[in-house]
Amino acid sequence: MLAKLSARPKVRRRAITSAAGLALLGAGLPAIIADGSEPDLSRFYGQQVAWSKCDGMDAPADLQCGKVTVPLDYAKPRAGTLDLALARYRATGKSRGSVLLNFGGPGGAGVSELAAGAKDFMGLTNGYDVVAFDPRGVGRSSPVSCGDGTDEAAAATDEDTDVGHSPHSVLKRLRKAAAACAEHSGPVLPHIGTVNASRDLDVMRQALGDKKLNYLGFSYGTRLGAVYAAQFPKNVGRLVLDGVDTLTEPLSQQGMAGAKAQQTALEDFVDWCAEDIACPFGTDARSGREQVEQLVASLDQDPLPTDFGEEFTGQDLVAALAQGLYSEDMWPSLERALASLVEDGDARALLGFSGGGAGLRAGSGTDGGLVDHEDVPLDNLPAALMAINCADDPDRPGADRIAQDLGRLRAEYERASPVFGRYRLTEYLMCYGRPKGTDFIREKVRDVRTPKMLLVGTRGDPATPYHWTVQTAKRLGDSAVVLDNKGEGHTGYTSSKCVHRKVDAFLLYGSLPPDGSSCGPEDDGR
Repeated sequence: MLAKLSARPKVRRRAITSAAGLALLGAGLPAIIADGSEPDLSRFYGQQVAWSKCDGMDAPADLQCGKVTVPLDYAKPRAGTLDLALARYRATGKSRGSVLLNFGGPGGAGVSELAAGAKDFMGLTNGYDVVAFDPRGVGRSSPVSCGDGTDEAAAATDEDTDVGHSPHSVLKRLRKAAAACAEHSGPVLPHIGTVNASRDLDVMRQALGDKKLNYLGFSYGTRLGAVYAAQFPKNVGRLVLDGVDTLTEPLSQQGMAGAKAQQTALEDFVDWCAEDIACPFGTDARSGREQVEQLVASLDQDPLPTDFGEEFTGQDLVAALAQGLYSEDMWPSLERALASLVEDGDARALLGFSGGGAGLRAGSGTDGGLVDHEDVPLDNLPAALMAINCADDPDRPGADRIAQDLGRLRAEYERASPVFGRYRLTEYLMCYGRPKGTDFIREKVRDVRTPKMLLVGTRGDPATPYHWTVQTAKRLGDSAVVLDNKGEGHTGYTSSKCVHRKVDAFLLYGSLPPDGSSCGPEDDGR
């Protein structure tokens, strides 16, 4: 889950029209061909990255861009290919190879994240080329989209929908949403998911000239790193997993836990805001929390027009809040953006949090090559998040079960969070109408036989609860070393000097902290 759970909406993409195409969705596991041998992937493992200036984007002059080519389907490597976008900062000191970064999501585009947030990772250039990438289905790498599908799913969870008397109407909307995602995403959709993304990661490792994968993954990126460790244990170098995702909880429980954590983070933000006379919700924190709920409900009822042609709804506000609450460093900007909305009716600053206002140009599908930055669909982040999460989850309740449980689930999610509950429930429901995902992560990602890896869990994390770090470490086995960050915010590397120092020491010099050691909330980095 960064898991970013924001809506970073539409671009028309070539439809997947065959039932066989949809049936592949989420399969993702490498297949053995008829004679018992593995498919021949040598042409993919023999490539080298050609680096050049990053064109078509606002990027620092020293950022270089490139690509690698991977099979669309690892079981049928001659059936088509995908290009994956890469970016790097070159090592300034003696290089020991590359360290690959994944910033989370699922659905976060790594190239643009590295271009915007380079300063946090420049210390790693003392020993590495620092490399980020857009995973398959994300950013410039054959981006997926759902068109109006997300709106259809959101309508199914609307409090005005009479679930008890019209369950078939609800299910029809969810099926329509799944079909819209298939229609607008193109041929990559059946082959999306973490199992294939992990195989792509190994192709990148080889193309970068590295014998071992050195990796720093945040949030969802920890799931990707754990899957890689299970698939390619002999290729693991120094792995750091920060903001550790669950490998076992079903999406329904993940969504509930995430809603609770985000509600707590929102309440902390409002408490902080109420101490400022400029807070748009006033100086009474309790009243402020009620005003946030009322604002979401009001915008869902009467959306605000925007300059981009799309209306700004209450659920768009929730998406912006979800993004802005990830780090206390973002709270002042979030406060100002909310003030613009409340006082001036101006949602532009909040659209910056939710990712609106970019990627407006229409497209007509992808042949597997990189798309231009301006052609990335507005809804790519939430569309990719849902596609990947669904591909990674084997649970698919049937129509009768969904109809029976939806009223209860809606009530439970809204108890977990009156602000984020509906938003998180919508994400869970978006898997209905899609084929079952793989059980590889639940069944096979355990007791990995790799070198020691560092897992960082943050006590006040609003997206990946600390107990997930403990559970995942236990599941991975003796290779996992836990660093307990007793601070606040999602992940620790960019917010805690102590965590940052210990992670860099491991990646650069192989120096691991003792298992169970901690960084305090008031640590000053000395």
